[in-house]
Amino acid sequence: MKKQVLFIHSAGTQDFHKGSSNLLAYLKDLLGDEYNLLYPKMPNPENPEYKLWKVQLEKEFAALGGKVFLIGHSLGASVLLKYLSEKTTNCTISGLFMIAAPYWGKDDDWQANAYTLSKDFATKLPQISHIFLYHSRHDEVVPSKHLEYYKRKLPKAYTHILDDDEHYFNNGLPKLIDDIKGL
Repeated sequence: MKKQVLFIHSAGTQDFHKGSSNLLAYLKDLLGDEYNLLYPKMPNPENPEYKLWKVQLEKEFAALGGKVFLIGHSLGASVLLKYLSEKTTNCTISGLFMIAAPYWGKDDDWQANAYTLSKDFATKLPQISHIFLYHSRHDEVVPSKHLEYYKRKLPKAYTHILDDDEHYFNNGLPKLIDDIKGL
């Protein structure tokens, strides 16, 4: 039976070679036939609203069952984490992989109440076997200090600080593939 992977993309256009599209193509190629990669088109990605993305996530999780790997890229990662801290899911989460996730509400230029996590969000998460955080040290879109905020709240998460300036990971993220296949 194929392993289920739900990928939630970043904000912004998702056209060819835009947003998370190259990272998604990389995942499709390297995960291969052993995995069932689901990648819903999230509503209005160029002007995203949490409440609309939440409705889409409710539909996606309703269709899932059994064990699943969850991957979120940028806004998709922070939305996925917020959703998981607020809702109950009907699946077993074998791994949560958060790539270049913004931590909303901490810094002045990252204020958006709709995306801000509750102070105790980590205690409200469902049982997740493994949480992985990936961030580039010199990310020019989401500063790497956001990874530090997550590390404080999720001290058992596996963290990977990458020594580059990637945000979109247009050429892929080999460590992500290794981590997924290692579970």
